[in-house]
Amino acid sequence: MKKLAIITTHPIQYYAPVFKLLHQRGHLNIKVFYTWGENATDKFDPGFNKKIEWDVPLLDGYQFEWVKNSSKNPGSHHFKGINNPDLINQIMVWQPDALLVYGWGYQGHLKAIRHFKNKIPVLFRGDSTLLDEKKGIKLLFKSAFLKWVYRHIDHAFYVGANSKAYFKKYGLREDQLSFAPHAVDNDRFAEDKKNDVQILKKELNIKNDELIILFAGKLEAKKAPLLLLDAFVLLNKPDVHLLFVGNGPFEMQLKLKSEKNDHIHFIDFQNQSRMPVIFQACDLFCLPSQGPNETWGLAINEAMACGKAILASDKVGAAADLVKSGYNGGIFKNGDLDNLTFILNKLITYGKSRLVTMGECSKEIIKDWSFENQVMVIESFIKK
Repeated sequence: MKKLAIITTHPIQYYAPVFKLLHQRGHLNIKVFYTWGENATDKFDPGFNKKIEWDVPLLDGYQFEWVKNSSKNPGSHHFKGINNPDLINQIMVWQPDALLVYGWGYQGHLKAIRHFKNKIPVLFRGDSTLLDEKKGIKLLFKSAFLKWVYRHIDHAFYVGANSKAYFKKYGLREDQLSFAPHAVDNDRFAEDKKNDVQILKKELNIKNDELIILFAGKLEAKKAPLLLLDAFVLLNKPDVHLLFVGNGPFEMQLKLKSEKNDHIHFIDFQNQSRMPVIFQACDLFCLPSQGPNETWGLAINEAMACGKAILASDKVGAAADLVKSGYNGGIFKNGDLDNLTFILNKLITYGKSRLVTMGECSKEIIKDWSFENQVMVIESFIKK
């Protein structure tokens, strides 16, 4: 059986199920090398402005090793935050047939990529896009550097149309690319939570015939929650509510701007086991991000698995693949309050029944964006 070594920074709720499934299927022998340092499961998240420990198992069902991180300022937010003097040796001791790296933008990861190039196949998974690129001299230097980085990659797994365009621009050929869809646990999010939804609506004093627009995520500049708030206020619809779920730097500003509006609600960060209830309570999920670096937006996958209509900005990486205007939602121009308000009003005017139909379309689209399909693509390439 071929052995696949996997490098990633820390246990993540969107990756751990992939590793577990790779192990369970028994076609590959895998081992994950976590590079942030030992027990990197409950790190402070500056976006949520709190320490986050997920309530779903992230280390069960597959082999892994902690790798010492010697960085003076550990973290996945900067290049020198992941520095692993023992990583290459730990991987060599295990003697893999191939290496799969999640993210090159760390000192330890890039060093390992360079070391194993031409020794074993070096595979890469990333979701970077071209959505935030600006022309100029900096882009020329960036382009040259990225082309140098990707010359060390034998094959990359892209997550959608925007990431494929990025890889091709920076030097990877069509035959060096495979589509391995970004995914969430569709079945867990689709599990019926009607009773819990009713309890939540009662707590928020929202009637069943009223509409709920949901924002779920970090209340930070990149996500543009203030833009959504301003658009909602302009709507001035008495039978529509706006629900913010999450925490972050913009929390107090949002609450101050909406303190006299009893149709705007706030709930603190909710863990993974609670999120299906949150998504199922809404009629329309909105991700108004202006970037930079909204490379995908996996909350869209989660909302779609719950059967919800979607409104996203054109700076959201997932929008090009998952949001079909007029079919399961809409896409607006990032940062454009008038355009957001217009499309939001259009979707709300459709009413509950049309939004339910759009939600069913979302569910149909997202069914193939699964952990299973992602894993089969990886297995297929390794076995070749």
